[in-house]
Amino acid sequence: MVLDSKIPSGPLAEKWTRHKATVKLVNPANKRKYDIIVVGTGLAGASAAATLAELGYNVKAFCFQDSPRRAHSIAAQGGINAAKNYKNDGDSVFRLFYDTIKGGDYRSREANVYRLAEVSVNIIDQCVAQGVPFAREYGGLLDNRSFGGAQVSRTFYAKGQTGQQLLLGAYGAMSRQIAAGKIEMHTRTEMLDLVVIDGRARGIITRNLITGKIEAHSAHAVLLCTGGYGNVFYLSTNAMGSNATAIWRAHKKGAFFGNPCFTQIHPTCIPVTGDHQSKLTLMSESLRNDGRVWVPKKAGDTRPPHEIPEEERDYFLERKYPSFGNLVPRDVASRNAKYVCDEGRGVGASKLAVYLDFEEAILREGKKVLSTTYNGEEGIRRFIHSNFPETVSNAEAYEKKLKELSRIEGEKVIDAKYGNLFQMYEKITNENPYKTPMRIYPAVHYTMGGLWVDYNLMTTIPGLYALGEANFSDHGANRLGASALMQGLADGYFIIPYTIGDYLATMPFDKVPTSHPAFKEAEENVKNQIKTLLSLKGDKTVDDYHKALGKIMWDYCGMSRNEKGLKYAQQKIQEIRAEFWQNLIVGGKNEELNQSLEKALRVADFLELGELMVIDALHRNESCGGHFREEYQTEDGEALRNDSEYAYVAAWEWTGKDKPPILHKEELNFENVKLTQRSYK
Repeated sequence: MVLDSKIPSGPLAEKWTRHKATVKLVNPANKRKYDIIVVGTGLAGASAAATLAELGYNVKAFCFQDSPRRAHSIAAQGGINAAKNYKNDGDSVFRLFYDTIKGGDYRSREANVYRLAEVSVNIIDQCVAQGVPFAREYGGLLDNRSFGGAQVSRTFYAKGQTGQQLLLGAYGAMSRQIAAGKIEMHTRTEMLDLVVIDGRARGIITRNLITGKIEAHSAHAVLLCTGGYGNVFYLSTNAMGSNATAIWRAHKKGAFFGNPCFTQIHPTCIPVTGDHQSKLTLMSESLRNDGRVWVPKKAGDTRPPHEIPEEERDYFLERKYPSFGNLVPRDVASRNAKYVCDEGRGVGASKLAVYLDFEEAILREGKKVLSTTYNGEEGIRRFIHSNFPETVSNAEAYEKKLKELSRIEGEKVIDAKYGNLFQMYEKITNENPYKTPMRIYPAVHYTMGGLWVDYNLMTTIPGLYALGEANFSDHGANRLGASALMQGLADGYFIIPYTIGDYLATMPFDKVPTSHPAFKEAEENVKNQIKTLLSLKGDKTVDDYHKALGKIMWDYCGMSRNEKGLKYAQQKIQEIRAEFWQNLIVGGKNEELNQSLEKALRVADFLELGELMVIDALHRNESCGGHFREEYQTEDGEALRNDSEYAYVAAWEWTGKDKPPILHKEELNFENVKLTQRSYK
């Protein structure tokens, strides 16, 4: 099969405009004759469902949570990128495009990434109109902050809860359509299979998580907006319910899987504390605007941070990457944190952590406030001398009081920016980050891989689309911070409403009844799998196998990979999977709320997906972005790409149980950027 990305012809900046002008349209009176299924109601799913329903289509939306508001999109903290250039600091659509292509280590399509940058400016206007409370400057204008991999401030934010506020905006739009009867909402319902008829996606099979009822749903097109597969690692920053079942079942029905080994390790997460943990907690990348990352210069230094003088600290990101400092991309920051910990310079009880220190920012921002309040240095001096007489002739007392007052005001400024994040950190660690540095370490956060899609976001199965993190399209081998929200909303609000019409315009209005043999066959397959799982009477739980898989994935297909380790991992995954189907104990029955069964169905898919990730990492003999092969690195320990052999998207085809997948390649052509070794120095 030849992969056709359907990239429009013409200059890069005109492709999307031309495409919108030439796609087929569905007339308004006919839209009500088409049914569309949307699986997942995070930012991509909620925005797509709301927009398509607003256009007049009949939408059936599904989520496994009790409300769309609980989608994992709410966990996004730091912000959303857009090329508005409100700071007048040189930003543009092209610069956002270039930063994203470079940040992804030149492993994504130019056309898709440029379109993403282009529609980013519309997203902000849309969300403001919905009432999303973005942070604003004193004069009322929308504020921006910086994120990794960029030298401009283009990230819009709502304190440390941007994802939640954006999702509430999309949920509000969706709720309007639910009330209007255009969206049929199915909560606590999980997709377990895709139904393909005559080569086209025509529906899904679901399980009601409360009653266990297996149901079939028919439609003219299916949109998968189910997020990423980071939980294959067991410990990740993803919600515990996040899973790959929808996209994996679609893959087994013929949808190619793109770049599965491209996973993102986020550098600022609260470190693992023991085997009791079931998930990890993200600390927003935005914290690296003001926090400074450091470790002791000397290996084995166990002193508390306040006892380590400045000259004995190594601000290693600032030292190695002076141009970007602490705001290097995530893959670069994560690898360097690993390096210093491997050298024995990690901090905390586990020695697998580095410090994120806000002391300098607190004092700097506090002094700014004092300077503004008392009209400069002299005004501050007069205020302190008049209110604290002991400082008049004692320089040391004056500096101490200045620092004390700066700290009071500075903590207020930092609280306004990151208050909820600091509160979360203190609740989890019982340490006050205003007084002592945070301890952070990299953790699995996002997956750049996903179902292969063309320019229209359609998979290799006609009528099946993948949006947001569920597809592979925009981030290459490494996603820049604050770009996930941008992609999810771009796909849902501004791309799929155009591109799905081009497909539906060729479809007859006729609906396929769920009594069709293809639906009955898929339904029976789902019931048989459930029956098999419930019949197992072993002595290990689902979590036992999930943890075993996660450890193998993290140790051998995580931040750092090599050929020997990957081959070992593939063998071990096969062994774990074989034992899973022999020695698992689920318990309970299908016709009830059975979370062990839910997990078993998901982990069964992870055990197959994990092997594909390892196969993909093994075949790609280069390092790029989050895929770091130890055999392929520069003298400085940076990722060493092989553009002559691997400048392509690896799209894998399922061939059957225990059969090797087939690799298809979509060559990446770069006409507007020059392929260079990434440098953030």
